Amino acid sequence: MSDNLSRSMLTRKTVIETEYGVVAAQHRLAAQAGADVLAAGGDAVDAAVAVSFAIGVLEPWMSGPAGGGALMLWRAETGTAQALNYGMRSPAALDPVNYPLTGKGIAGDLFPWEEVLDDRNVQGATAVAVPGLVDGMGQMHARFGRLPWADLLAPSIAFARQGLLVDWYAALIIASSTRALAKDPDAAALFLDDGQWPTISGWTALAEKRLDQSRMADSLDQIARHGARTLYDGDLGAAMAADIQAKGGSLSRDDLLAYRAKMLEPLSFDYRTTRFHVPPGLTAGPTFQQALALMETRDMRTKPEAFAAYAEGLKSAYAARLGAMGDTGETETAPGCTTHFSVVDASGNMVSQTQTLLSIFGSRVVSPSTGFLMNNGIMWFDPVQGRPNSLGPNKACLMNVCPILGEVGDTRFAFGASGGRKIVSAMAQMASFVADFGMDISDTFHHPRIDVSGGDTIVADDTLPPEVIERLRAGHPVHTTRRSPFPYAFACPAGVMRRGTRNSGCTEIMSPWGDAINQETPQ
Repeated sequence: MSDNLSRSMLTRKTVIETEYGVVAAQHRLAAQAGADVLAAGGDAVDAAVAVSFAIGVLEPWMSGPAGGGALMLWRAETGTAQALNYGMRSPAALDPVNYPLTGKGIAGDLFPWEEVLDDRNVQGATAVAVPGLVDGMGQMHARFGRLPWADLLAPSIAFARQGLLVDWYAALIIASSTRALAKDPDAAALFLDDGQWPTISGWTALAEKRLDQSRMADSLDQIARHGARTLYDGDLGAAMAADIQAKGGSLSRDDLLAYRAKMLEPLSFDYRTTRFHVPPGLTAGPTFQQALALMETRDMRTKPEAFAAYAEGLKSAYAARLGAMGDTGETETAPGCTTHFSVVDASGNMVSQTQTLLSIFGSRVVSPSTGFLMNNGIMWFDPVQGRPNSLGPNKACLMNVCPILGEVGDTRFAFGASGGRKIVSAMAQMASFVADFGMDISDTFHHPRIDVSGGDTIVADDTLPPEVIERLRAGHPVHTTRRSPFPYAFACPAGVMRRGTRNSGCTEIMSPWGDAINQETPQ
């Protein structure tokens, strides 16, 4: 992958410090929507709600109202952290018998599961799980929000009315999934032109191509006017469930009526002199803690030894994760392609939020009544029966999301990333960059990383110092590559940092749309 990339191009993101709020997101316009909310008097929670809905319109293949996720919230007035799990669940009527194994080996999407007949757990209505995002945002706003709910959804509705501009990057993303999108008539109508990827806007600066997201705008307007639960208790949710059942899925209105996101006590622990707060239970929070626990036993005063410790800690943590974690259905221990954004306001409140459809374009199915692109959360389950994370009815999905909060001295940071199993690797290293090496947010986000996602081979950024790569090769197979805009060999992070009373933010340096936007007007 790295052979065709320029060796002389230097890519950097500008990081600005301010005494006012900062929003870092994978799409600049979503970050701007959040910053505008801060300027209007909202706090970090209000901004996060606005960004959550806006980015689901602007980056619809990564997340949206029909997805789920988890977040970490820091309340400055009480000095406490809280977790919100709004993850997806399998429908109550799902029957594992309808997901027979082909016996042909490993499937080809995000996870190395055994292949299921017709990829029923990966693509199509049979891959759709119960969404949690809208209920999660509704609960968070009801508990902490300052500004009216409808005001926070207004940017997303406006973006949907206008329609997503298909620039070179959007066209590239759509082209990468054209064959899969073409299998669903409603997805094809939304994203494709006569079954082909859309023409790119801007080549001559005369033509402009936008997606028709008007149906999504109408649905978001209903949620804005009637509240979050309209997707679960109202006609909107009933129509969405009917759409999915008409396409062969199990999602029902009863599933939606029963769904509730959960506000939880975080998994909090010390790593040397740094205090971390991560989501508990069926997320990547416990895996992050396990990785850092091993890292803490290693001498990490030099970069080669630090990266060796990262590799060992992550391999150990992933072995435990893949072998033991899952929702058995008997007791619930906790309540990919993804997006992450982080917010800090002028008072120091923080949100680190990860939300997802799981695969890129989720199930590649659109609900025609709502205009929502649906998740494929069923792929989070192991299709082989008799394992902790085996596919079954009414079970919580084992998510890869890992939003983190960290505190060391007068520095507090809120990081997270998209990238499926790559997320924990990024978070463990970036946490260490701050905790062990005292890096600021600019150095943390620009520093090259490795990826350890459960396999034997380590993927290493070939801009790492030769002595680091040599040390890694002493104990592991290593493949080197470069960071690029597409595809991502490493996770795609976004984060904010507060040092004293000064705030800053940054996003993945190779993300063409990602940006950190500073609140321009004092609260």
